[in-house]
Order: sequence, then C-alpha cells, then structure tokens
Amino acid sequence: MYFCTVKKSRIINAFVVLGTILKELSENNPYSAAVSMLTEEEYAEVNEVIQREFHYNGWFTEDSIRQAFGEIANWLTAEQLNDWTSRYTENTDKKNIAVIMAGNIPLVGFHDFLCVLLSGHQVICKQSSEDARLLPALVKLLLLFEPDLSERIRFSDRKLVDYHAVIATGSNNSMLHFEQYFSHVPHLFRGHRTSVAVLTGNESKGELHALGVDCLTYFGRGCRNVTHLLFPEGFDLNRFFEAIVDLSDVVNNKKYGNNYDYNKAVHLMNLSKFLDNNFLLMKESDQLFSPLSMLHYQFYKSSEELTSFLDAHRSQIQCVVGQDYIPFGQAQCPSLMDYADGMDTMEFLATC
Repeated sequence: MYFCTVKKSRIINAFVVLGTILKELSENNPYSAAVSMLTEEEYAEVNEVIQREFHYNGWFTEDSIRQAFGEIANWLTAEQLNDWTSRYTENTDKKNIAVIMAGNIPLVGFHDFLCVLLSGHQVICKQSSEDARLLPALVKLLLLFEPDLSERIRFSDRKLVDYHAVIATGSNNSMLHFEQYFSHVPHLFRGHRTSVAVLTGNESKGELHALGVDCLTYFGRGCRNVTHLLFPEGFDLNRFFEAIVDLSDVVNNKKYGNNYDYNKAVHLMNLSKFLDNNFLLMKESDQLFSPLSMLHYQFYKSSEELTSFLDAHRSQIQCVVGQDYIPFGQAQCPSLMDYADGMDTMEFLATC
C-alpha cells in the first residue's frame, strides 16, 4: 500500500463535516442547507443505504442505524477530536493496520477506523459479513471532503496481506484464530464482554426506564448492553417491569421475537423459574452472560458482596451502569476515550 501523507488537521476537518451529515441522517431530517456540502442525490443515496440494510441484516433496523449514526456524530466535533488526539504522540513510523471488525451492532468498528486514520496510519478494513455496507457508504462521503484519504483506506474481503499490525474484535472463539494467525505482529485483540447494572433501590421510574434502554438498545446485542442486574435484597422487580413497558416494540422484530419465543419455550419445558412481561424474560442467576431476550439478575446483601462480584468478573465486564457508575441510559453513549475492553487503541497505534 502506498503511503500518502495527509495533515491531521485536514483529516479532522473531513470527519467534522461527516459528523454534520451523520447528525442530520440520525434525525432523519430531509435534505437542507445543513448538508449543502452534498447534492440532494448524494444525501438520498445514503438514506437508501440505511433503509435497505434491514433486508441484508434483520437486526439492523433503520432506527438502530440512525441511532448509531447519532452516537458517532457526537464524537465528530473539532473540539473533541483535537482534544482527544492532542493527548497522544503521533507515530512517525507509518504502518498498514488491519482492523478486523465485529458485526453485532451497526458500525461497531468505526472507532477503530477513526483511531487508525487519526494516528497517521493506513487502515485495511476486514468487515463482518453482517455489517459490510454502512462503513463503505460513509467512506464514500469522507472522500468527497478529503480525496487524498483514498490512498490510506482499503477494504479487504479476502485473506489479509501487507499488514504490520492488527486490531481484531470478535467472539471468544475468534480469539483463538486471532492468536493463531496474527500473534506474530503487534496486535490488540478483544473478545466477548457484556455489561452489568448496579441498583441501590432508590432509582426513580425514569432511571429504571433508562436502564431498560441500556438493556434493549440494538436488541441487546452489544458488549455495552446490560445483561446482568444486581439488585439490593428486597427490591421489587415489578418496579423495573412497570418502568419499561413502553419498550415492548422490541419483540416485533422477527429475529428478537424468535429468540424470545425460543428461550421462553426452553425454560417452560425445563420447568425453570423465570419472570416474563411478554417481551423480556428475567431469570435469577449468578451467570454474567444471558441469552438474547433474557436478563439475569441476583440480589446482594452488602456492598462487600457487590464489590466481590464485580471484581471477580472484571475481565468480562465492558461497563457498569448505576447511580455511582455510568448513568442509566448512557451505556451506548461512550466517549472517544471509552476504549473497548479498557485497551487504549490510540496508545497502541502510537507505539506499534
């Protein structure tokens, strides 16, 4: 791959313009002066990509994609990008960085893509077949504002070649393959994690509703989705169910609904105890991970017991939400500095 030097300031400017467009698309706004950097046809073309994606991947609804666009748009401001990148020393040894992306939620690999380009490297994107159309659509827009980046962005659907370092995200099984094929070069590997919620019993109905959003956004498929709830002993679980009743539309998604029906049937046949509100199942369990459409929960008696559980599962937890942690409703709103698995991607790219 030919190395093309593009000043970081120009790259940031291009991403800022992209952020403006993504903000408009996230709100499903019609073409207007706010996106005058595009033609009406170009704007419509991206909207068509959003609307068609559901036919390729039934998990990627239009609402989910627009939400992902909105979260990315929140990152792409000049102030945030300049402040973020100023914290790191740029690697003067420019390299080809292969980024193997997961496909569980829309554009889950965008942060890695952004990190590589703003670190001055060149990116080789190995996308999941589950999410193979959204990032190319955004890159097409990006190149309208910084054409020289075309020499620093490559997509590969074949065996990876000509790379100097690897960033890879996938399941725990995938980690074994990552180790086998890529451990000979500098690498950053991320496996499967999930998130938990800690409740005190003093939560308002609004906070409990926001917790439901943390659980069900993207149908619960992200590593930042809460799958395990820690309640104080004596907590009335009906309070949680009552607070999230207006999130019931989730079960109308065919894929989610199939998971709900299957898991409910399995637990009925096994005579397992569980709670059900007709769109979400809950089961008392100390297991951190739960199946889609089901949450695990347990009660704690003391702060020491709570701390012990969190410490024991620290390597499997992506984030913790609660009154003393990430605020309820914000699990899917990480900042640029909230690196997956706690691994500083920019630091890795500065030293690889």
